[in-house]
Amino acid sequence: MTQDLRVAQGRGYLAIPGPSVMPDAVLRAMHRASPNIYEGELLDMMEPLTADLRRVARTKHHVAIYIANGHGAWEAALANVIAPGERVLVPATGRFGIGWGEMATGLGADVQVLDFGKSNPWDLDQIAEELRADAGHQIKAVLAVHVDTSSSVRNDVPALRAVLDEVGHPALLMADCIASLGCDEFEMDAWGVDVMVTGSQKGLMVPPGMGFVFFNEKAAAKRSVMPRVSRYWDWVPRANPEEFFQYFGGTAPTHHLYGLRAALDMIHEEGIEHVWARHQRLAQAIWAACETWSENGELRLNVTDRTFRSHAVTALRLDAPNGTALRNWVQKNLGLTLGIGLGMAEPGDPARDAFFRLGHMGHVNGQMIMGVLGGIQAGLSALDIPHGRGAVEAAAAVIAGR
Repeated sequence: MTQDLRVAQGRGYLAIPGPSVMPDAVLRAMHRASPNIYEGELLDMMEPLTADLRRVARTKHHVAIYIANGHGAWEAALANVIAPGERVLVPATGRFGIGWGEMATGLGADVQVLDFGKSNPWDLDQIAEELRADAGHQIKAVLAVHVDTSSSVRNDVPALRAVLDEVGHPALLMADCIASLGCDEFEMDAWGVDVMVTGSQKGLMVPPGMGFVFFNEKAAAKRSVMPRVSRYWDWVPRANPEEFFQYFGGTAPTHHLYGLRAALDMIHEEGIEHVWARHQRLAQAIWAACETWSENGELRLNVTDRTFRSHAVTALRLDAPNGTALRNWVQKNLGLTLGIGLGMAEPGDPARDAFFRLGHMGHVNGQMIMGVLGGIQAGLSALDIPHGRGAVEAAAAVIAGR
């Protein structure tokens, strides 16, 4: 048998941090002829669908649906509560915190960024200092990324709420849960989040194309005094439509809605607390493997402290160019696709080839994660990349509950 024999035939595995693996039930639900958008089951499903979306977000307040990706959800949220010239505070822990701030800049906001780097969580004391210094309450919102998909840093949203309350600052707390909703624990109402954005393509297990903005009464009050909001981004008719088309500002994303209905059924059948626990257990198995590979090897987890690691995505690095070499090898030889190291180095910098990411969100189980780890083990061995031994066994012990 030749040493370079490829075994990539069969169903490939997309282990990137979104779009995530789609369940067969979602694919089957979407595989249908176009429905009537004027009467019938599509219209009838909307009220329970929005109610079940709120259940996942753990809120009793409002949700607006947009035909958009996560960037569209960013803009939709900002457009409803931030007027040109108003200030927002962005505590950034990776590329997507910076990106949300850039979106706000494009809408005319005065954006103040606190950049905590690409491997560390928020420094809550520094955030508190900035809020205290804003005696005139010029900061109208704090744009808080719960899990930054680029760095895999998971931030403490309820602790940030506590900071706002402690200093008595009225700014809206706006949370990006694009990578975390349906994966990491999130409690919109209990944590005091005023606006939350997410997308369909990660923990919700539906193809990219739908963005969601959840908002409470405090945010709705800010919307009511905005000088103007574009008709398309305005969340008022979407959250409280008088006619069906107003849910979407036009034609409905028909097949996405059927897929979302199936995905929400799966989430609620499992139970959101179990969904969170499953993601935590599988993430811990990945960490155990990666920490073992790191012993006497070159692989490093981007986030050192487990407390601040996402349960949905793990950012890693090898010595350049081994990150890219590993990704290429497992895809070519095994049919396994790993995520690129997004935002960890500038374009053209050779260091970009050091980084890669694992997506472990949504429709994932133990054997899938063990398959990813086994594939990485094979790649490390094939490429003679130094690594510690016993990583797959360490992960298996975690999954077994030992």
